[in-house]
Amino acid sequence: MTLRLLPLLMLAATSPADAVPADDAPRPAFFEALRAADLRLATIAYRLTTANAALCDQLQPQIGMPIHALTQYAPAARKVAATTFRFGATIGVEAVVAGAPADRAGVRANDSIVEIDGKAQPALPATDAPENAGARDAAEAAIANAPVAQPVRMTLLRDGQRVPVAIKPVVGCRSRFEILLGSGLDASADGSVVQIGEKFFEGYSDAEIAVIVSHELSHNILRHRARLDAVKINRGMLAEFGRNGRLIRETEDQADLLGIYLLANAGYDPMSAPKFWREKGGDIDGGLFRSRTHGSSKARAEALEAAARDIAATPTRPIVPPVLATRNVPLR
Repeated sequence: MTLRLLPLLMLAATSPADAVPADDAPRPAFFEALRAADLRLATIAYRLTTANAALCDQLQPQIGMPIHALTQYAPAARKVAATTFRFGATIGVEAVVAGAPADRAGVRANDSIVEIDGKAQPALPATDAPENAGARDAAEAAIANAPVAQPVRMTLLRDGQRVPVAIKPVVGCRSRFEILLGSGLDASADGSVVQIGEKFFEGYSDAEIAVIVSHELSHNILRHRARLDAVKINRGMLAEFGRNGRLIRETEDQADLLGIYLLANAGYDPMSAPKFWREKGGDIDGGLFRSRTHGSSKARAEALEAAARDIAATPTRPIVPPVLATRNVPLR
């Protein structure tokens, strides 16, 4: 799986109370908290993308292995990051999803990647190298663009030893996922990347996070960003009004509906979606001050509960719902 999980380190981001001392040099606890959250997101994303491959017309190899680059971290953070994650090269394996192809191939967290399908990856950067995610992005692209039916071959560096592996991928929906530090309970999708605010990983269960991830993944599957752009929808100050508000609301309702099918296909209880909006929706939609481009928590829960009852009466998986056919229909 090619996940965009770690943006450039923001030392002011929410972290464990003792993670960032007064001198702004992060402690290992900060990075371990990031790793734990990233692994939760990676596991949810792997489950959703692989179980719903039949619903996606844009696919990629999914291997269940979030990666990161030492150059993503600010110079003040880089020394501790290098030690915590045992970087032996620029690209490292941050975590491995249990039971996923990378896990079955013997890849371990803290392995470094020195070669992907015969292409050498960067060695350790200079200590003063500028913050840059380019090396990570290139490595992710090499995995995402590999043939879905062939093993992804890598040479890893582990405790100073080169370890060759062949990872037999699972086909899955094409999308990248990242935790957006400093963004609270925000979530978004731009057609290729799903971003989830870090606050969801503080007090929300994996099943609850999956409701949000499936909704945002649905935006990508349904090509909502491109379709809204095609009809010149304003997402700024005028987003809530007139035609802008009507069409954005239409895409949000569609993403809610497809999202509950993605959950069910991946083995989550579809009733978790209406339950989420009843119990946690007020944290997200702003109540009286919510954006009118989204339904109220109550309306979303009622619509999703009706869909969940229909899903319960359909024993086959994966279910391909009618809303999927809208992805090629221009918005009007």
